[in-house]
Amino acid sequence: MIHQADYLVIGSGIAGLFFALKASESGSVIVLTKKDRAESNTNYAQGGISAVLAPDDSFDEHVRDTLIAGAGLCKRDIVEITVHNAPDVIKELTEFGTRFTKKKGKLDLGREGGHSHHRIVHAHDLTGKEIERALLTALSKKKNVRLLEHSMVVELITEHHFAVRKGTQKKRTPKNPTCYGAYAFNNQTHDVEMFVASTTMLASGGCGQIYAHTTNPQIATGDGIAMAYRAGAVIANMEFIQFHPTTLYHPKAQSFLISEAVRGFGGILRNSSGERFMERYDERLELAPRDVVARSIDSELKKRGDDCVYLDLTHLPAENVREHFPNIYKTCLDFSIDITKDLIPVVPAAHYCCGGVQTDNNGATSITNLYACGEVSCTGLHGANRLASNSLLEGVVFAKRAIKHITLHPKKSIPTDIVKKIKPWDDTETYNNEEWVLLQHDRKELQNVMWDYVGIVRSKLRLQRALRRVNLLQKEVEEFFKRTRVTEETLELRNMITVAWLVIKSAQLRKESRGLHYMSDYPLPNDSSIKDTLL
Repeated sequence: MIHQADYLVIGSGIAGLFFALKASESGSVIVLTKKDRAESNTNYAQGGISAVLAPDDSFDEHVRDTLIAGAGLCKRDIVEITVHNAPDVIKELTEFGTRFTKKKGKLDLGREGGHSHHRIVHAHDLTGKEIERALLTALSKKKNVRLLEHSMVVELITEHHFAVRKGTQKKRTPKNPTCYGAYAFNNQTHDVEMFVASTTMLASGGCGQIYAHTTNPQIATGDGIAMAYRAGAVIANMEFIQFHPTTLYHPKAQSFLISEAVRGFGGILRNSSGERFMERYDERLELAPRDVVARSIDSELKKRGDDCVYLDLTHLPAENVREHFPNIYKTCLDFSIDITKDLIPVVPAAHYCCGGVQTDNNGATSITNLYACGEVSCTGLHGANRLASNSLLEGVVFAKRAIKHITLHPKKSIPTDIVKKIKPWDDTETYNNEEWVLLQHDRKELQNVMWDYVGIVRSKLRLQRALRRVNLLQKEVEEFFKRTRVTEETLELRNMITVAWLVIKSAQLRKESRGLHYMSDYPLPNDSSIKDTLL
């Protein structure tokens, strides 16, 4: 089956939905999401969106805070674009129906690690969920938008997928390919369908599931990054994986996130002896950037042989804690932890990918007609470390810039003769897979390898060991993929392995410690390495 539209959007987080809403003003839109429409990293984002709104704050200070966190790798022009657009982003999201938390009629501005001022606009501690609700409600009123759930993209369509007539010599895929849409697996009919569009927006989110411990939902398997790489896109800075310092340590909690805002509100980190240990690591204490806090916790755990550290809110007024963090309070209470009376056991977990598909300042990738925004992309905003609450902001800013750029340079519909050239998905000579248990083991092995060898602290030896194992997994799974019919599980594992390989290779190329990338062999930054890692 062939579906056609002016715009194809892959992903239903804040970036994809905002782009779809804006794109619907100038053409037809198809949004593909591999799970339910509200399942995305956005939906789990607790903290908020950073924006200069307080009278004592300034754009210059927000820019400075972002550059400091980015450890020399942020693109200053991108940072300035993002920061200066932030107030308008809050206004537009409010107009779309987002109900941000207010006090006395004004937005309640929080503060998080790395920020010099209170500038975090939030909806209590469920900001992402509230934004997702508002955008989906607005999108449901658009008659020229189709949102297809349970549709997982298999591959981006480029010239590589053109049929070649018999008797002619097969042409090589061009060095600078063009994207014509994507093949997607319908998880209900089990068919692979073709989606053709003049413009494709990749907004498929991050890749936290490549690690054994992550704050990301099950869907965050790096699909967009892997597909773009296979299609020929430039991938940048994949070594910079942000580990959130504080996730709930409980066997049934599945790395539930304890927001950055909790420390911004006055939470104190203590070790198992009750000592406040951050003063030994950084003068900013609990409000140091996430990479510093995560490494400090990791060091404390290794030195003491403990399984977790503790976040202490017991010195704060209980009523204020419950009011500011109702979801965290309720969730912890489900695990018999009253955060107003008990210490919260926490450990770091993989949280955010600062690298991704490289884009320009309009969200355009190195593949013609393919754009990317949100966590799947690498705009240059985050550099070597993301400043808290800059990510939702980035997704909206670049979705907005992308659609503006596209409408200023309108693209014609893909000609019928081109559509006819695209080969339908061929699954002849494949068989149904009844050995998923083997792939389950492969998935767990990959996650453990990445956690043990490519985590918060890395070394040449660890990376070499990880690469050998991932190369073997890649060979096994690729052979399996070619022999069997498409399943969501196989697609995810294939993409996870590709992204893990990209992270390892990028980490090997950066022979220094900078931001989120810490190498025990090269513990200091090297100014000659202030450049992007490109694959």
